[in-house]
Amino acid sequence: MKTPRQTQREARRLFQFCQVDGRLDERRVRQVVGSVIAAGRTGGFATLSRFQRLVRLDRDRHRADVASPTPLPADVRAAIEAGLTARYGSGISVGFTDHPALIAGVRITVGSDVYDGSVRGRLAALEARL
Repeated sequence: MKTPRQTQREARRLFQFCQVDGRLDERRVRQVVGSVIAAGRTGGFATLSRFQRLVRLDRDRHRADVASPTPLPADVRAAIEAGLTARYGSGISVGFTDHPALIAGVRITVGSDVYDGSVRGRLAALEARL
């Protein structure tokens, strides 16, 4: 039986194996998962659980969600994408969604970073101060 520390270390090694030029290679991730399942060793489920968490965190770091109350014009989208690429690197993918509850402004989420320039966010901050 593996200790939690050994499980974490093995998951990190598998995660590092799946990196190609600083990016996660989906083909390698599938190979790793398949080989761990095929091995059928005890502790394989715990290792895959920790490995899945690392993959999810990496995916979230390389994906930006931009929410706005109405569809943004193409030039604004391009400016937001250029700013995010400059800040987070060229490997970031940007998704745009409409969220009418924001009232006005934009809310950008990249991993655990949240940039809230929406009226709803400002009203919530004002309410918290009062």
